[in-house]
Amino acid sequence: MDVVAASSPSPAATRSGWLGSVAGFAIDLLLSVVLLAAFVMLGGLLWGVVHGLRGVPVELDAGSDAMIAITLVGTGLAASTVYLLRRRATRAECAASWRALWRKPTWIAILVALLATMGFSMLVGLLAQQLQIEMTPSNLVLSEAVAQHPVLLLIFAVLIAPAYEELLFRRVLFGRLWAAGRPGLGLALSSIAFALVHEPPGLGASQGWNMLLLWVVYAFMGVVFATVYRRTGTLWAAYAAHALNNLVAGAALFASL
Repeated sequence: MDVVAASSPSPAATRSGWLGSVAGFAIDLLLSVVLLAAFVMLGGLLWGVVHGLRGVPVELDAGSDAMIAITLVGTGLAASTVYLLRRRATRAECAASWRALWRKPTWIAILVALLATMGFSMLVGLLAQQLQIEMTPSNLVLSEAVAQHPVLLLIFAVLIAPAYEELLFRRVLFGRLWAAGRPGLGLALSSIAFALVHEPPGLGASQGWNMLLLWVVYAFMGVVFATVYRRTGTLWAAYAAHALNNLVAGAALFASL
């Protein structure tokens, strides 16, 4: 995986062109959604053809192992395609990013980010308990799959999912507005998109206050990971913080099964 720092914003980009970058942000996000839908449809079609040729009935319920796998692979392919087409890194950027990873401040930032995301999630969870709101994230649909394939799901959640999510939300979406001299706007928009993708309104398991609280948690994570990326100059740092966060969350999920 090519993990890189964003290009330094030029004075010209800072002075003008940020509206074009917002339009580019919208195009990137729309393209990722369209590609995800296309890859999932293609995956479902191929799954149906293969099983049809074998004479096996096809079951593609939302919570089935096959549908989960198709959706996860489709998401990764969509994010990777948008990255390669829209904001692919140069070799110089990759080299600079790799060097930045091994600086001591980078690892301090990763640790602080992990403590911040886990601490904030716990605080929101305690608030939900006080308000008698049951927080039910949509990714709990993976619980049964985790119980059946623990190692596979752990590898995916800790190593693979953070990679393509960081490529899309931080490198492509946040990075585009950062390079245009509007990092604050990029921080806000990419974090909102990160939250909505994890808890899509009307499509996920959450609703009402439950959904709002989960949006707050995911948006905060997006802000933290983007901040780590910007401060360290390497997407590896955001990836590491994201992966460690998922590792802790995954361990908690295993413990509850």
